[in-house]
Amino acid sequence: MKYRGTLPVLLSAWFMAQFDFFVVNVAAPSIERDLNTGSASLELIVGGYAFTYAAGMITGGRLGDRYGYRRLFLLGVAAFTVASVLCGIAVTPAMLVAARLLQGLAGAAMVPQVLATISAVYPPHERGRALGWYGATGGLGSIAGQVLGGMLLSADLFGLGWRVIFLVNLPVGLIVLPLAGWLLPKIAPPGRARLDLVGATGFALALALVLVPLGLGNSLGWPAWTWVCMVLSVPAFALTWRWQRVLGARGGQPVLDLALLKVRSYLAGVGSLVAFMAYFASFMFTLTLLLQSGLGLTAYQAGLAFAPMGILYSITSLVGTRLIRRHGLAVVVAGGTVAALGLGLLVVAAGQGLPYVMVGLTLVGAGNGLVLPQLIGAALVEVAPHQAGVGAGVLSTAQQFAGAGGVAVIGAVFFAVAEGGEYVAAMRSSAAVDLVLVLVVVASVAFARRRATRRVPTTEPSRTAARF
Repeated sequence: MKYRGTLPVLLSAWFMAQFDFFVVNVAAPSIERDLNTGSASLELIVGGYAFTYAAGMITGGRLGDRYGYRRLFLLGVAAFTVASVLCGIAVTPAMLVAARLLQGLAGAAMVPQVLATISAVYPPHERGRALGWYGATGGLGSIAGQVLGGMLLSADLFGLGWRVIFLVNLPVGLIVLPLAGWLLPKIAPPGRARLDLVGATGFALALALVLVPLGLGNSLGWPAWTWVCMVLSVPAFALTWRWQRVLGARGGQPVLDLALLKVRSYLAGVGSLVAFMAYFASFMFTLTLLLQSGLGLTAYQAGLAFAPMGILYSITSLVGTRLIRRHGLAVVVAGGTVAALGLGLLVVAAGQGLPYVMVGLTLVGAGNGLVLPQLIGAALVEVAPHQAGVGAGVLSTAQQFAGAGGVAVIGAVFFAVAEGGEYVAAMRSSAAVDLVLVLVVVASVAFARRRATRRVPTTEPSRTAARF
């Protein structure tokens, strides 16, 4: 392959972005003690990154279409590295919140270029494998946020405490930047894309009206303004959507490429991915609370508890990219079923002690490895190269929005039940909601697989396996 060396460089940045999304969960108690943050500030430190990351993702994809994926990737990595250092040297909650917002914006410029470059560089018969590695790396970054984050905190390198989880990005960024400049191809933009500032602002506002109340509502007791904002998000989305249609009809270039809506595999993949990410992000968040606050583990011990999940995820995600070429979307159905069994065990036996939790956690990791990489690959496999940037941006936005929404909504369920120290009961309740979401993913993929099998002749198994 001509550009084989590009994939490790691209995936290193993707791993870094996912790592920083989840690692703050482990460090939150240390940050709270050291900076004397209130609950609202802590929510902004954790959720502010998710908001700016999600809100800027579509625009980041469009900027890549306009100025080139390589250029935006380099700028994004540089900005992410600088923002990480600013997080690591923050001395007040306000400074850390501002740096996290900047870090999210940098991630929004960087991450869409990863998917866009993969879609533009890799031929269709090799793209599925590359996208499988993308999905595997994202999941590993999420789990590593818990495992490595706990280890780094316990090691207390150079006496830095929680700051090391951000400063570790400095050497990574300094390595990735020159390698990216050397290895990434200069892909000519597919056209002189024009920026839709009205649409970008509208989508950002609509997302803010949902994510900010969801992130702060539980800690503030759900005041009236949180409900008003969420209600206002509906007309904000509707008006922005109408603007996209009007601009497209005029021959303009809306921030959301409406032609993507005609790609059924893309729509099906995005829908399934939203349900899965809402479950996955909330599960990682609530399980951390159960292990540390409910079962009394230290950050280091909690990180080690995630290790079997990470190992099984790594194995099944890599095996899954091969299995899906042979068995198609049945692999995703099987993986979702295994994850559902693990969640079911947590619902039934979470109160029986850590060994039962570990068994459930291991099953969830094994199942997730068969699901997440394949959902991403299935969503993008039929996206045209000229739609790669915005398609990647929309997909990444959906992932982050679903993750942040899942943490906020299912986290609220967890905290409501956990009042008075009932962490086991809270985990059972949140795992039950997660179980429903996983079953929705399994049912939708099984239905799509059945339709694809009917639609495509049996002499073309590779196409059946690749599409929804």
